[in-house]
Amino acid sequence: MQALTTPTSANILFYSAPQDVQIEVQYLDETFWLTQKSMAELFGVQSHTINFHLKQIFETGELEQISTTRKIRIVQQEGNRQVSRNLDFYNLDAIITVGYRVNSREATQFRIWATNTLREFIIKGFVIDDQRLKQAVDFATNIAKSTACIKLNWLFFYIPNIFPKFA
Repeated sequence: MQALTTPTSANILFYSAPQDVQIEVQYLDETFWLTQKSMAELFGVQSHTINFHLKQIFETGELEQISTTRKIRIVQQEGNRQVSRNLDFYNLDAIITVGYRVNSREATQFRIWATNTLREFIIKGFVIDDQRLKQAVDFATNIAKSTACIKLNWLFFYIPNIFPKFA
């Protein structure tokens, strides 16, 4: 296992299923990291199922445990105190590999999404997340509107105060 680190966390929508699943992931060293518990939630199974598949993946040599597992310190609120724990996190390679082994409706949806994404990348040479792109465009539009509003407010408020003769 690799050294202890403090990553950045984010909520990410992994894929669209009948019910969208939002999981808090850790982002570190250009990859995403999940605990077994988070993977279980993502794929709609129990943690022991994820543990079983991870053990098989490492025992067969499909992935190396040392390069796909990392201990990360997580600070949690427990009652009225903060507790720091070192948890095992698994990177995106492990998450995808487990997703292709687990037998659940959510894992099947994940495989469909992953296969479609890979197919699009192979055919086009790129993949665009339409939902994220639309959010970025909406955000940029809102920024542009706000900036225009600020400019107008500046003109109507500051110009008369600075140049009273011309107002």
